[in-house]
Amino acid sequence: MKTAQELLLERKTRINKAIALEKPDRTPVVLMMDSFCAYHMGVKMSEFCSSLKTQNQVMLKSLKTFGDVDGSNSAFAGGPLFPLIFMSHVKMPGKELPDDALWQLDEREVMTTDDYDTILNKGWGPFYQDYLINRLNYNLGPIMGELADTPQMVKNIEDEGYVLYSPIVTATVNELLGGGRSLPKLMRDLYKMPDKVEAVLDVIQKDTLDMLRQQIRATKSTVVFMSPARGAGEFFSPKLWERFVWKYLKGMADVIIEEGAIANLHIDSNWERDLDYFRSFPKGKCVFETDNATNIYKIKEVLGDRMCIKGDVPAAKLALGTPDEVYNYCTQLIKDMGSGFILSSGCSIPPNARVENVKAMISAATGK
Repeated sequence: MKTAQELLLERKTRINKAIALEKPDRTPVVLMMDSFCAYHMGVKMSEFCSSLKTQNQVMLKSLKTFGDVDGSNSAFAGGPLFPLIFMSHVKMPGKELPDDALWQLDEREVMTTDDYDTILNKGWGPFYQDYLINRLNYNLGPIMGELADTPQMVKNIEDEGYVLYSPIVTATVNELLGGGRSLPKLMRDLYKMPDKVEAVLDVIQKDTLDMLRQQIRATKSTVVFMSPARGAGEFFSPKLWERFVWKYLKGMADVIIEEGAIANLHIDSNWERDLDYFRSFPKGKCVFETDNATNIYKIKEVLGDRMCIKGDVPAAKLALGTPDEVYNYCTQLIKDMGSGFILSSGCSIPPNARVENVKAMISAATGK
């Protein structure tokens, strides 16, 4: 019987080979799960969200029930941290919502166009901290204290023989303005004051990249989860997309790669129009993580010789399908994607996913 550390090495090797577009012994499976774990383990969502430590414990307990899976995307859930990423209020279970409800992003215009001038004149850091504390009423001190325990939470998972796939989570800087201004208002700004918005994004980008470099060096992370959450071309004209999405996405991914890590590009929505842009990244240094909205076969056609593909079992299939349907879908996907593929859900496993369907997804890769 293999030890936890032997299993960890075996699973890391399997994932690393897939990322490098080499042929592993089998297709790796990485579970992207958070709220699902609470429902799976019978833990109320309000309790699950009470601390990152609690989330880590519940997620690890859930992970261990699935046996020969390779790892988990993250050490804790993102919902309570959404204000840091989207600069928006979040309704939480046990507070604004019932005890067992899922957290909800409560996006509305909180940031004003006057704030653009404040950022340009006084800098991003002071504005950002003040905004979180005084406008979103976000309990910043305690949450930063919890985040300081991330290395231990990563260790908790790896001590059990599972890979913690991406210890660092970040988002492209346009997501901050999209949440703080609200997406409709930001879109209006892009037409009415594009130069000012770009200048603000440049300021935020510089500070963000400096911090990202420090995080990668401090944690020695080999994979960084990077989300351009609402950057899909279906939301932007080509010229706006190049200027306000691609510019910052590429700049961030380039820094991750320069620091020796893999840029895991978490791609929500349909990006089919702009797939050719991603060919500019060096071979084997990025993962295209798709949520099933972009045709995975088109991704394979355009990028299969450049980067690993991760995904894309649909949420609806995991929640409403049968184990046979999930197994057959995953088996076909593994066959068609070949090397350079990591099997996972399309975005997070939904909270109402059937446990037997998640097991069927894993079985398609492991043969068990």
